[in-house]
Amino acid sequence: MIGVLGASGAVGRQAVRALRDSGTGPLRLGARRTSALSAADGEVRTVDVNDAGSLKEFCAGLTVLLNCAGPTYALQERMALAALAAGAHYVDVGGDDPVHERLTAAGAVTGDATVVLSAGALPGLSALVPRWLAARWPDGDRLVCLAGGLEKCTPTVAEEILLSLSVGGAYGEPFGRPLAAWRNGRRALRVLRTIEDEQLPDFPDRAMLQPILTAESERLAVMLRLDELDFFNVYPGPRVRALFAQLPSLAAQGRGDLVQRIVTAGDVDLAGRDPYYRMRFTLGGPGGEHTAVVSTGSSYRLTAAVGVLAVRAVVDGELPAGLHFGGDVLDPGWAVEEINRTGAADITVLDDVDEGVL
Repeated sequence: MIGVLGASGAVGRQAVRALRDSGTGPLRLGARRTSALSAADGEVRTVDVNDAGSLKEFCAGLTVLLNCAGPTYALQERMALAALAAGAHYVDVGGDDPVHERLTAAGAVTGDATVVLSAGALPGLSALVPRWLAARWPDGDRLVCLAGGLEKCTPTVAEEILLSLSVGGAYGEPFGRPLAAWRNGRRALRVLRTIEDEQLPDFPDRAMLQPILTAESERLAVMLRLDELDFFNVYPGPRVRALFAQLPSLAAQGRGDLVQRIVTAGDVDLAGRDPYYRMRFTLGGPGGEHTAVVSTGSSYRLTAAVGVLAVRAVVDGELPAGLHFGGDVLDPGWAVEEINRTGAADITVLDDVDEGVL
């Protein structure tokens, strides 16, 4: 039995569909509001992730729990602990480094249990695609990553945007370091700047670029032995960009008010437009530059697709026991192939020799 928490949300609905399409199941679907869930997809249960008893009841009898609920900074490790206590493996499309640190400190992952965190688009695929490029062109020592788009902004995503614009989150967790980059094999603070207005290859609109160095990027730089790594979040919506420019003066406002303003600005920017999401990775080295472009109409579907790949890998016994990050442990070639095959995204390679679509 595979459990899906947050099954009625933007990512959860896509995860249920992908699990069903892949024949992975049976499924148990959990959400606070279950009206959008169908018994045709699995066993539907009302669950409150803030209630330990509710989580315990939901996890009983599961083989794997896939968590699509958020935001991570608020929920932390509670779902992982509930799954492990029930004897289930655990996959989280979020669950970033603070969750990893807490689970490690508690010694919570023991025996044959497998826990996979950050198994989404960003973080997750944002490490898998560069790993795939590096396997094909191992002489690369410079990486530039761009990720963003124009689509519906949920409150959870708005929370994560706010965290990415400052050092540390609501409880001081190390979400990332704005304006930092990887230089000469180590972290370098404040070496990049925000680019207010830029036309990027493979992105339909002019956009603001916000540099950030996350823990995933640092692990990736070490794994690939990179000299340099730059990562930019890309924000094309003019109203969202204008709001970000005002954030220093809006600091006195409550987090809830700022989240709602970001959601509203995103809705206005999207009005009358087709949603899109892009990721662009350029690996450079002595042999030239090679670029992979990930194109999709929905980052939520893409995030769900990576989470489902992690669930499938756990069910099939492809991952070792222990505590992992999705971008570090999943097979990158398989992930790219499956994402293309299922249509969750189109991943195309551009380089000196035209490789076409993967």
